[in-house]
Amino acid sequence: MAKLPISVLIDTYNHERFIEKAINSVLEQDFPAAEREIIVVDDGSNDRTSQIVQRFEPELRYIRKENGGQASAFNVGIPECRGEIIGFLDGDDYWLPGKLSRVVDVLAKNSAVGFVGHAIKESLPGGQERISAPAKDEKFRIQSLESARLFRLSKSFLGTSRMTMRAEIARSILPVPEALVFEADEYLFTLAAAMSEVVILQEPLTCYVIHGGNLYVSAGSGKAGLRRKQQVMAALASSLQKALQGQALPKEVVDCVVEIVQAEADQFRLMLDGGAPWQTVRAENKLFKILHSDASKSQVCFRALSMIPALVLPPRWFYAGRQWLGEQNWYRNMRQEALPVPRINAVTSSEESKI
Repeated sequence: MAKLPISVLIDTYNHERFIEKAINSVLEQDFPAAEREIIVVDDGSNDRTSQIVQRFEPELRYIRKENGGQASAFNVGIPECRGEIIGFLDGDDYWLPGKLSRVVDVLAKNSAVGFVGHAIKESLPGGQERISAPAKDEKFRIQSLESARLFRLSKSFLGTSRMTMRAEIARSILPVPEALVFEADEYLFTLAAAMSEVVILQEPLTCYVIHGGNLYVSAGSGKAGLRRKQQVMAALASSLQKALQGQALPKEVVDCVVEIVQAEADQFRLMLDGGAPWQTVRAENKLFKILHSDASKSQVCFRALSMIPALVLPPRWFYAGRQWLGEQNWYRNMRQEALPVPRINAVTSSEESKI
């Protein structure tokens, strides 16, 4: 079969409210239709997703499989792509105008770049919109501690609907561990960033639609949902540790990349299974140090005071209390007005991209 410049791979599951907009956002790109293909992998939807997608044939190829999660959808879809480049899109997000031309241009101009990510527009449940963007355009490869630290603060610009990578890289990573029923995109983009240079653009080229059915959110916040999240994050940490070691990276670089994933898995484990208070303090301090190292002195002091209960309370009590407090309107208003939660390091509004 003839090669094409780009394949667009849309993974979807029960996205009847969103899938039409996702597909149309690709069809309406200013990119020659003869030079791209669209493949939709339906992970066993039981709503009207299949009927909606099939209305677009033959402008796309529809592949339906039994429900198995995001990793299984990638494992089925990536080998079907004929393009030299693969652009990924979740069925509940959509691309902004000019996305395809922009990312393909970056890859065409630099053969060392194997992966492109970018800023996002977030669409919130109440209809509000906001831009999440890096402080500047970035170009790096995970090879040193400095680049590993930059990578782990840039992950929000590399997720599924932001991922565009060379097909040869995506195929070399397969199979994605199928325990990753979500977070499979993180496995892909982490290894891609270790295997080639990554460019992150300041321009928002995707709209990330936040709703109750997002893969991570829909796993649930109850005990069963938390257990599922804990298992997936633990599997991700273990899989990345092994795969990154296979890339012959220095141990301290691998540990730096995996550290934040393991800390999140540890959080969920402590919420569910408990443990010693010092384990809560260690996990929380690790995450705060990674994500908010540039917090103000007042924010650091407030954080230290808020962790005093963690020194004495069983982890499950501490997390239950923190969740209850976070649900109180008076507390949220007080934090917003008096001492806002610090931004994640290096994430700001951006100026025009120059890459």
